[in-house]
Formats: sequence, structure tokens, C-alpha cells
Amino acid sequence: MTEQSSTSARRPLIPENFIDVPSQRLYYLSLGLLLQATKAFDVLQNLFSNDAKRYCGKWLCIDFAYVVFLSQLRIPRLTYGKATVLVQILILWFADGLLFGGISLNFGQRSPDLHTRSNLQQRIDLTSTPEPFYWTDILSPSRLTSFFSDHRDKNQHLLGQHTVHMSPISTAQLNPDGHPFCLSPPGHTAFVPILVNGTAPSSVRYSFTPLTYIDGQPGTGRIEHIEMNTKELKAIEQARLEGLQVVRFTNSDEDEFDEYDDGDDDSLSSESHLRKTEFLAHVRVSKPGTVRLDRVLDNSGIPVKLMHPPEVTVVPCPTAQYTEEPLRGTESDIRCAGDNHLDLTIDIRGVPPLSLKWSKDVNGKKETFLVDNIEDSSTAYPSTGDLREAKFKVPLSLSVDSLGRVTFVLESVIDGMGNVVSLDQGKSSESPRTGVAVDSRTVRSLNVLSRPRVSFRQCGPGNPTSLLIGSESSLVLGIDDGDHFDAPWTVHIAYDSSENTVGVRQHYSTLQAEANTRELGFSVRAPGEYIISSIKGKYCEGDVLSPDMCKVVQKPLPTAEIEWKRIHECSGDTGVSAALILHGAPPFQVYYRTQRDNESPRDLVKTFTTSRGIITLQPEHSGHYYYTFLQLSDSNYKKIPLDGPSIDQIVHPLAAADFVPVSAGRNKMVLNSCSGNVVDVGVDLRGTPPWNLELQVVGPRSTNSIVIRDISSSPVGVPVPIPSDIDKEGGTFEVDLVTVEDMYGCKRSVSVPGISVNVRRVQPTAKFYSKDGRRQVTILEDESAELPLRLTGDGPWKVKYRMMDTPDLVQAVVLASPNDYLRVKGKGTYELVEVNDIQCPGVVIPGDNTYEVDWVPRPSARLDPQMPAVYEPYNRSHILPAICQGQHDYVDLELSGRPPFQIMYNVATNAESGGGTIVLDQLTISSIQHRTRFQLHTSTPGRKYYEVKQIGDAAYPLHKDARTLIPRSERLLFEQEIFRKPSAKFKTDNRLSYCLNDVLGPKDPASPDGTILLDGTPPFQLQLSIKNLAANKVRVEHIEVNDRIWRLNLPSYYFTSVGPYQVTIDSVLDSSRCEQATVDPLHRSVWIDVAETAAIIPLEKKKDFCVGDIIQFELEGTPPWTIGYRINGKSYTRDAKASPFSILQQQSGDFTITSIAHQHKMCKAAITNLQMSIHSLPSALVGHGKRIYQDIHEGDQAEIVFTLIGEPPFTFTYQRSEPSAKKGGRPGKVLETHTVSGVTAHEYSITSAVEGTWTVTSISDRYCRYPALQAE
Repeated sequence: MTEQSSTSARRPLIPENFIDVPSQRLYYLSLGLLLQATKAFDVLQNLFSNDAKRYCGKWLCIDFAYVVFLSQLRIPRLTYGKATVLVQILILWFADGLLFGGISLNFGQRSPDLHTRSNLQQRIDLTSTPEPFYWTDILSPSRLTSFFSDHRDKNQHLLGQHTVHMSPISTAQLNPDGHPFCLSPPGHTAFVPILVNGTAPSSVRYSFTPLTYIDGQPGTGRIEHIEMNTKELKAIEQARLEGLQVVRFTNSDEDEFDEYDDGDDDSLSSESHLRKTEFLAHVRVSKPGTVRLDRVLDNSGIPVKLMHPPEVTVVPCPTAQYTEEPLRGTESDIRCAGDNHLDLTIDIRGVPPLSLKWSKDVNGKKETFLVDNIEDSSTAYPSTGDLREAKFKVPLSLSVDSLGRVTFVLESVIDGMGNVVSLDQGKSSESPRTGVAVDSRTVRSLNVLSRPRVSFRQCGPGNPTSLLIGSESSLVLGIDDGDHFDAPWTVHIAYDSSENTVGVRQHYSTLQAEANTRELGFSVRAPGEYIISSIKGKYCEGDVLSPDMCKVVQKPLPTAEIEWKRIHECSGDTGVSAALILHGAPPFQVYYRTQRDNESPRDLVKTFTTSRGIITLQPEHSGHYYYTFLQLSDSNYKKIPLDGPSIDQIVHPLAAADFVPVSAGRNKMVLNSCSGNVVDVGVDLRGTPPWNLELQVVGPRSTNSIVIRDISSSPVGVPVPIPSDIDKEGGTFEVDLVTVEDMYGCKRSVSVPGISVNVRRVQPTAKFYSKDGRRQVTILEDESAELPLRLTGDGPWKVKYRMMDTPDLVQAVVLASPNDYLRVKGKGTYELVEVNDIQCPGVVIPGDNTYEVDWVPRPSARLDPQMPAVYEPYNRSHILPAICQGQHDYVDLELSGRPPFQIMYNVATNAESGGGTIVLDQLTISSIQHRTRFQLHTSTPGRKYYEVKQIGDAAYPLHKDARTLIPRSERLLFEQEIFRKPSAKFKTDNRLSYCLNDVLGPKDPASPDGTILLDGTPPFQLQLSIKNLAANKVRVEHIEVNDRIWRLNLPSYYFTSVGPYQVTIDSVLDSSRCEQATVDPLHRSVWIDVAETAAIIPLEKKKDFCVGDIIQFELEGTPPWTIGYRINGKSYTRDAKASPFSILQQQSGDFTITSIAHQHKMCKAAITNLQMSIHSLPSALVGHGKRIYQDIHEGDQAEIVFTLIGEPPFTFTYQRSEPSAKKGGRPGKVLETHTVSGVTAHEYSITSAVEGTWTVTSISDRYCRYPALQAE
């Protein structure tokens, strides 16, 4: 499906069975040719009709449609991509702009005087004629060059300059920077530079002498003479650059340093600093020897001067490397701390004396050393002439006293000629184990490891480790200073069990510690001495530190010695005591079990901090008891079984009695009695029932004893009669326990504090208090009311009350004073429900149990019923009658409350967006009367809404009650419509222009002039007055306008005389019949100028002018003016706002004024006799308009040619200046100036043998001069 759609997309839009493809191409291309022929006809019409804008827009649309429609037809071989279609449209549009004047080109030949134009840039009102365009300018190659260059600073009438230079003396210098050169065998070359100044060399000849050559001795070599031409010099330079690129990208893979690299870098550096007169050539040297420069010829074959020194010596490059084999294996490049000696030997070759630079790197910290004057006594210095290479073995004794990675690197070597060869060029590899560089020739790397140290932690002499029977203990070894490369470490531990077997060390154990291990623990199960024998790493032996011995001591089990003793009293055994002697490490925990008869046993525990203790067991209840000790724990062992003695015993506990706790007084317990002649006292009995209990009742004047027998249960309530004298009047008496007797007849006295009984025969009461019988109070909202109470009884009192409106909600309060207050906040009637004092419940006195609380009413406001307002139930608003803007209005409000009043209200209006209202202001007014007048806001038009938000009076002032607002459903609302005052004004105050006998009506639909803006409610009644100042006549017009915009349009009014007119707005009235608003007087009227036909008069009488001249004309009439003129048969128009009118001439030919109009192109008049001739500006070219640079030698002469363009005779001025140091730069100081007059030919030449730059500064022909003379 996709293939079918893509195939259909590529087919032509018109089916081939309807029109075949070749015919489609023929028809569409023929249509294109027809359109271009029509376009050519329109170009000719545009030359005479001056309607370029219409023609250009027309053909822009046609060309766009033609190209786009072609892309939609999909005709094969005429289908292009989107980018190509866009380029076709842009090319056609550019051609349309050129042909119809939309785009103008300035190619320089006929452009106006740039100097004159720059002087007139500040003339804002200066008009100029269109610049000319000629197709011949495009076809001129010199003009094409000018078109694509910068025109801003080009002087198109004075072109070209001729510069003459005197050639300097040329020199050549071998090795200008004095660099040394050396060769690294085999097959490397060096390039020695030759600096040539003032010329490019055409031939170089030099000689080469080998280092082994000795004059007069055969077999030592021979002197070679080599001569190179320009081609060979270029080939050497190309080889040098190619070799430099190879060296730059493969330097890291080379094994030997080559001075070839360094030399080329220096040559490049020298080339970058060459001056323009300097040239750099090179001599290629492939073997050691001396190169001597013999001769250098320039381009003319003239020898150049050779500079000193004329020769340079190339020697073999020095080298240095270690003699031993590189350190390999896991042990050869590892050292332990203390092994600090290392001997190395270095092989050095080169021209002595030699210097060696080497470095020592310890853990990234580098230290550099230098060894100078490496030679022996048989070696001569280079100054003696012996430059042969020598070999040396240099011993290097090094100390390794730092831990970590230590690397010894041979950095560089320097020979006696000054050649510096870098040996450490990043070619070293890395050890796969340590990561240290290990180059066998220039690098020696070691890893110095610290020795491990071991000792016991938390164990040593005087601090043994405890071992419990049947368990194990952990010993910890501390390992310090070990290097992770040395891991794992092996620790040997010896065990000495001399405590068990005298003088025998039974066995050794071995422990392994991995890297990053700082503590190594191991478990032991036997007591004895554990001794560290040794520690050894993978490479290094370690040190054993103190403490190296740990003694393990076994702790014994705890034991106990127990002795039982029975406790016997009145009725028999009452308990047992056990005396314990404990052996072990305190504190001790003794676990024992007690069991009574057949009850479940109870397990108990008791802790002793010393080795001796006593446990006393005296149960409170009788029975057969069994006591057994189970386990014993100390600080080392937990719950060791105790095989101790057990005991059983029949226990009869002694009888005892005490009062059941009740509320306590200061020193004893207290009971209260409010009714009845008996009080129940709770007694708790212990021992064997039944019991007999004796009590004593102590009154104010009497004491009675009471015996209660056969009490079988405990606790028990004992009824105690109240003494008769206290029962009647009330008072206090005391009850004491005297004796208690159990079933065995064992009688014991009881000495416990007695209990005090308070007897009351009067009930507490509660009531509301009032002076005049009215129990009512009025308060403000949110305030508290204090209701007075009268209470009887002993405080504090607990009073319960409620509001009668909510009888189910009962509240309670505790009061301390008999004359206290009940504090409430709500409005309503409060009722007392119940009262209790500290002892007894009381009663509420009927008739005095209610109190009424009222609120002071809040102030309110309402609209005076006499106000003419309509109430709207929908929004509860009062609608007031509508009034005009600015008219005073008010409403009367009736207020209730306590004066003075404060009224806070909001003023709102409809939102401009139409959604809801917006609050304009929130205001507050005050009044001291119950009736106040409320001023309405009528200063701005629109619908105003008023909302009374809050009212304050003397009881509820606003500053104290600001947060309490009137509920929205109860607020007073009223609203009013304010009509806008009508107004009318002119939109602009621009003067209008009309011609004589025109109708007063709109002229330009797009102009806002003469437009009246109306504000108010349509329709409007508008009154205008039209005053003719020249005739002193006024005419009044009445117009009805149904819109808010109206343009002056009075078809019945004609302008009958020339002069100013004034149109004034007298009054305006809208449908609201409101008084009109005040308008700025400047916008109430507009002026109209009525003029006759305009005229134009030239200020100068001459007929001949030059391109760049300004022609001025005096204009008569009312501005602005529109002037029509014709240049070489093509018509143009220009607008002028002021007189005189000036126009800058930019084309040569005939210039004719054809028409003039004023009043915005109205009142047009034809001009028939105003014509001028415009002449082209003359031009002068030096060297045919080009920049010529000519070098001559002393005695030669140069010819300078001037080309003159214009109408002869010519007069021109030329000058000679100092030539610029930089080619293409500005000439320097002017050396001489000459003026030549009366030249009738178009070419003029002079000769000169001096140096300088010749340019033309001015030229004049029969009519014109360039540049124009400046007016003083």
C-alpha cells in the first residue's frame, strides 16, 4: 500500500493518457516564455508611466504562482526539491526588483559625489533624485570588482594609486637562531634553516664536511659541494612539513629522541615571526658533519650577502640508559623498610662534556638532580675541534629510605654542543601488580613496603583474660603499619599450658590476616599462656611488640553454705531464717522456691552484694510450707544449680489488725457521718480465724469499749454506735483498735493510729442572691456575667447548674467561698440543680434557684420609609432614583442603639469585565443622633452599590468590636445608577486643508483629522458653528448623531473664499438630558485652511548643473506640497513640507519640473517651462584605477599614468606621499603636490626615480569639479 501511494505521488498531476509528458513540458515552458515577454513589455511601460509599485507587486505574485504551480504538476524533468523551488522564487523576485525599481544598485561609476553627500547628511529635509542604474555597469569586470567590495570609503571619481619602492640589499644567514643540531641513528635527518632577507632565493650552494674528515689523510671522508635550485628547495620544504606531521602524531611510539623534531618546531616558531621581506629555506642533513654556506642567488641571479656565522656542525644525538636488565618478577622490584641501598649503572654516549638530568619520585613527590661534566681525561672539548662521540659508564648509588612507590627516571642528557635530548617521553609501561612505570632503559621503579607489627590488645601482664568453664574466650591481636601489597600476613602463636603440665609448650597455631585488617581475633578454650612467636607478610618479616604474651585464667563456679533456723513465737512456728555464706564473684543472685500446702510453688530471687547474707521467711497465713534453694548466680556464671538443704514447716502466723484506709486528715484517717446513729469502720485482720476484736470509742466526755467475737473473714466492716450527745448535735469522736485474738487464743495488743469520725446533723444549702428580689442581669454580647451565690456548709462546694432552655446539659463547678459567684456567658435563665460540700450532700433552696441573663441589643440601621426607593426582594436591595454625574444626592437613615453611632459601609461598582462587582472604597461615618443623612457618591458614572457592613454605638464601639460584622442576610443594601455627562471633542487638533469651492466633508478615510468623539448615551444632539474669518460670517448647524464617532460631513456647506475657517462644537445633548461635561477648549474647535493653486519658482537662473548639486525652488501655497518632475523621460514625485524646496541631483541628463500641488496633492498646477541640464562629475584614475606596486633599483625610473574622464579641458591635482610600510595600507606623509591645467587629452603620464605613492586629489572638466569647493 505504501509503495502504491509513493508511486502515485511521483506521477504527473495531469494523466499521461490526457496529455503526454513531453507535451506538458513544452506547454508549460512556452507559458513561461510568454510571461517573460509580457514582463519585458511592462518594463518598457514602466519607464514612461512611473507606476513601478503596481507592476512590481503584480509580477511578484505571477512569478510565485508560476513556480509553485509547476512544483504541484510533478512534470518529469521539471520537478525539483523544496530548496530548489525556494531559490527559483528568490531569483525571480530579485530580477523583478531590479527591473521595476524595487531594488537599486550602486556600482560606483555614475554614483553621486560621496563627499558632497556626506556633507549634506544633516539636512533632514533634503530631497534627492533617484540614483541611476545601467546594465553596462554589471557587464564591466572592473565594476563587478567594485560591486563586491566595500563602498563605504571608496572614492569612485578618484581611483587607483601608484607606489614605487627602492629595493633593499638582500642577505642570507645560516641557522639564524643559533640552535644546535644532532642526529639519532639510523636514518634520521636534520633540517638546518637559511634566513634570506629582501628576496626569495633561486639557488643555494653549500659544502658538507664529515666529522671524521682529516685534511691530507685518505680514508677519513671527503668534502662535498651541493647546489640546490628553487624546485629542490621546495621539495625539501615539502618533505620537512610532511615529516613534521608524522612526528607530531607518532612521537609517542618512537624509541629514540630525534633533534629532527625539536629543530622543526623551532623552524615553525621562526616562520611565525618572519617579516614580509624575509624568506626561510632549509638544508637537509642526513649524517654528522659540518655544513658551510657558500653562495645564495636571488631571483635576478645576483648573489646576496652572507651573514656570520657561515657554518653549523651536526653531531650524533647523546643518549643515556641503565645497563642492568629491567627489574622483573614479584620480588626484584619490592623492598622492605630497612633495605635502603640500591646500586645502578648508566651507559651514556655523546660529545663530551655531557650532563645528565635524573629525578626521584616518591609517592608523587618529585625531586630532580643534575650531573655535570661527564668526561674522562683523554676526551678533548669541542673547542679543540675533536667532536667525536664518546661512551661512559656512570655508577649511581642510591638510598631508599622512604616508604611507598619510588621511581628513578633518567630525564634528559645534554652534550658538549648544547643538544638536549629528553629521555622520559611517556613511553614506559606499568607493572600489572603495582602500577609503577617499569621502562627498562630510562626508568627504575621500586615499591618500598613497611614491616608489619603485632601485639595483644586488652590483655597482658597483670591484665589476664578470663575463661569460663565450658565456654571459650576471644583474644585480639592488633596489626599495625602493614602494607596492603605485603598481605596476607601469617602470625604464629605458641601455647604454654605450664599450669597444667609443668614446663611443656604443647603446640603452635598459625593465623592469617588479610589486607586492611587492623584487628585479628581468635578463640581459646583452655587456660594458659599464649605467646606471639612471629609475623611475616608476603615479602617482609614483621616485628612483635609488647605485650606479646596473654595469660588466660579459668574462673571457678560459685558455691554457697546454707544454715537453716526456725522462728518460734506465741502459738508455735511463725517462720524460718537461712544464713548463707557465698563463694564467687559478687554480686550474687540466690534463687529459691516456697510452696504452701498443695498450692502452686512460687520461685523467688534475692540479690546479695557481699559474701554473707540472711533470708527471713515469715508468711502471714498459716499452713504447711516447703522451702528449697534452687540456683546461684554471680558476675561470671548464671544459674548454677545449688545442691543445698531444704526445709518444711507448719506455720501459725501471729494475729494482727489494722483499719482499712479511708480519707486521711492531718495525722490520722477521718470518716464523715451525715445521718444515722451507727458508723461502719473497716478493719483488716491477719492470722488464723476466727478472731476476737476489741475496740474503744472515745467521745468528748466518755469512753466505751466494744468487743466483737468470732470474726471469720477479713477485711470486715465493724458497726460502731455514735455517742448519744454527739448524735444529737453533731461533733467528733475517735475509734481505736485495742487487742486482737486468733483461734489459738494468742492475744496481742494493737498499736495502730485510730480513726476520727465527724458527725454532722445540718445539711449544706445553695441559692442565688438578690437585693430587691429580682434575679436578672443585662450584659454585652461575648462578656461574662457573675451570678451571686449564698452557700452553707463546709467548703469547698460542688454546685451543679443548667440553662432552662437546655435541661439535659448539666454543668458543674467547684467553689471555695460561701459568697462566691457563678460565672456564665450565654443568654438565658440559669437554674441550680444540686449542691455538695466537703462532707455531705445538700439541698437547693426553692424559689431562689433561678437567675436570668440578658444581652444589650446591638445597634441597627434602616432606610427612612419616606425615601423614594423601590425594594427589590431578589437581592434585598433598595433601588434609588437615577441621577446625573456630579449632582448631589443623599439618603436618610434611622438608627437604633446608644449614640454616638459609627457606620462602616462599602461602596462598589460593576466590574469593567462584566463579571460581578469591585469594591471602590470602605468608609466610616459618625452620627450623634438617631436619624442621619448619608451622602451618595456621584462623582463618577456607573451603577453604585452601598452595603452597611457594621454599626457601632456607645455599647458596641467599632474599635473594640471590629471583628463582629452584621450577617449578610441582615445588612442594609441600596444602589443607584449615575448617568455620565455627555461630551464632544475633536480627536486631533490638526489643521484641515481644502481648496476653494470644496464641500466640507471627509477627504482621507484613513486620517483621524476632522473626527468628533462623543461620550454619553446615544442618540446625541450636536450643535456646530462654522466661522469664515475672512468674510466674518458664522453658520450654525444642528446634527443628530446615533453613534459615538462622527466625521465632519456637511454636504450643504461650500468654501466660498480663501483663508482660515474655524469649526467649533457649541453644545451636545444625549438621551439622559444631563448637563454636558467640560471639555478642553483646544479640543472644541478645529481650523481649516482654504487655498488657491500652488506655484514653484527656481532661485537660480542658470540651466547647467552637476551631479551632486542642490537646486532650490521657492514654493507658493499652503504646505505640504507635491512636486512632479521628470528625469531623462521618467517621471517622479516628491513631497515638500517647507519652502524653499531643495533637491539633490544624482543623475546626469535633462531635469524638468512638470507639476506642483498643495493641500495634500490637491489644487494641482501644471509647469511647462522649467528645465535644467545635469552633467556627470569628472573622474581621474591612477594606474587605470588599480593599486600598482613597483620595485625599482637605484638609477631606474617608473612611469605613472593618469586617465581623465569627462568633458575637456581638464585640470587635476596629484600628490606624492610616503609609501605605507604595509601593503594595502594608507599612504603616509605628503611629500609634494602638483596641479596640471589645460589638458585636452584623456590620458596624461609622468616619470619618477624617487620612492613614493602617487594619488589624484581633485579634477575638474568644462562643467564640473570633483570634489566640489567648500563654501567658506
